[in-house]
Amino acid sequence: MRGEPLRRVGVLVGAVVLAVGLVPGAATAKPKYKPAPTGATITKFSYLTKNKRQADITVRSPSLPGVNPKVRLLLPKKWSRNSKRTWPIVYLYHGGHDDWRSWTRKSSIASIASKYDVIVAMPEGANGSYTNWYNYGKYGTPKWEDFHIKEVIPLLERNFRASKTAAVMGNSSGGQGAMTYAARYPRKFKYAASLSGLLHLRAPFIPQFLYQINSGNGQDPNAIWGRYPADAANWRLHNPYDLVEGLRGTKIFFSSGTAGQPGPGDPQDLQPWDIGLVAEQWTGHSVKYFRDKLKEKGIPYTAHLYAKGTHNWPAWKRETAWVWPRIMKTIGAKKY
Repeated sequence: MRGEPLRRVGVLVGAVVLAVGLVPGAATAKPKYKPAPTGATITKFSYLTKNKRQADITVRSPSLPGVNPKVRLLLPKKWSRNSKRTWPIVYLYHGGHDDWRSWTRKSSIASIASKYDVIVAMPEGANGSYTNWYNYGKYGTPKWEDFHIKEVIPLLERNFRASKTAAVMGNSSGGQGAMTYAARYPRKFKYAASLSGLLHLRAPFIPQFLYQINSGNGQDPNAIWGRYPADAANWRLHNPYDLVEGLRGTKIFFSSGTAGQPGPGDPQDLQPWDIGLVAEQWTGHSVKYFRDKLKEKGIPYTAHLYAKGTHNWPAWKRETAWVWPRIMKTIGAKKY
């Protein structure tokens, strides 16, 4: 008899706990995320800083099966998933041998972005060359372009209050990706910026250079865009130089070193064959072709082609500091 009231209390408490767990927004309820049109879903969200201005999300992506790629977010003041407003957004891509964390680890982007009412999204790009791989005409995965365009963008718009007012920017292969996406999806981005990105993949000697670079990454370089020149048609479909008409109406910025010499902030005792010098010289070579094509077509642009500077962060940080306020103005991100 003495245990009967205790049993009743236990049942009552259990019922209350169960009921609370079923209440939307209760502490025990997991947040629900709307999927992307491809079926990609967010499986994890976590804040990285006490002020909740930096976070990572993990995505289950049919475009990248088994990868579970991450996206780093920089969030503005007073941001909330439940807000009635949306925020302009910059999609910021990294270069080869880096990942979704590189911009926050190697640059001052967190500090720079924190001064503006803007979301910044930095998705994983691995060494995927910012394209859906050709795979000798069989296509299939990995589909990096689909992940970035058809999954990351709608996931952030549907779940994190990102608006359709957007810019795209990147360094190295991320710069090439940024300009390629802007050209392949006309007017999707109001501003496109490339820092030391190859902007003419078919320029003389560039296919051979890319073959060497991608071979060094442990990949089959012919699987990315195809063999060159045999599969040149597919290269054209992903080459900023061949797609410049798609950039008409988008504000364009690109920068690169041209002379293969160290610049401010670089070690000054580099050998001429240093990969940072060689890569930047070839980048400048391709960018000049891209610049001339824009001129030919009468498409406005802004370019910083500087003689001295390696394919590395000292130059990219300087160029970011210059272009960021201009991107913010274009997408209407106010300064605090």
